[in-house]
Amino acid sequence: MSKFLPLFDGLKMDHPLKTLTTEEKNKTAQHIWEHESLGGIAENNNPLPRPVVGLLLLTFVTAIAWTFPLFGQRPNAAIFADYVTLMHSAPVQNVLKDHSMTSTQRDEKAMAMIVNELEKYESPFAFQRIQHPISMNDLRIMEPKIVELQNQHVNLQEYSIIGNEVVLANFEGNWRTDKDGNKVRTRLQPWWDKGYMTSVYYFFGFCLAVIITVKRLPPITWKPDHTIAH
Repeated sequence: MSKFLPLFDGLKMDHPLKTLTTEEKNKTAQHIWEHESLGGIAENNNPLPRPVVGLLLLTFVTAIAWTFPLFGQRPNAAIFADYVTLMHSAPVQNVLKDHSMTSTQRDEKAMAMIVNELEKYESPFAFQRIQHPISMNDLRIMEPKIVELQNQHVNLQEYSIIGNEVVLANFEGNWRTDKDGNKVRTRLQPWWDKGYMTSVYYFFGFCLAVIITVKRLPPITWKPDHTIAH
């Protein structure tokens, strides 16, 4: 084992919270600790400072929160399909054609009417609409593209809004059968992905390696005598 994984040599699991090393290896480590000058540095045998542990956990939680796939979802065409429908409704069109206001005022009032109307009904896209607010000019740009996709009877959730473009999402999920009987990939953004899983594995693997390394040292109840080598 020592040739490939020396960290696990002499691993003792009787009292893992105290030490993971056999008594013999502990005595060897204690002898080296006290009899080598370590370049004139006197190292004490203290536990890992709690602020350091807290900072590690805070860093992990912050990184996970900011990179969680749900918080990084791209807007898809389905989110704004109802915007397009309400844009052509009579009340909204009356506002857009009201020349007693400036064009900016008309657009802002019309968009506010659309948003307020959508808030009256439950929708699976309610959270995404809050995440991705748009202006009337944005809606004018994406409207013909969304209408074209609706006429093709495709799943609007599989089309991402990127800048001024409405494009097929580059996610590749499970295989499904389309309306023509062909096998195609599902293009929905997952709430969890492989890259995210890898980061979680890496974090816990790192923590485990640090714990094993620290616990292979003599227990913190033992204090080295620095007068021997210094």
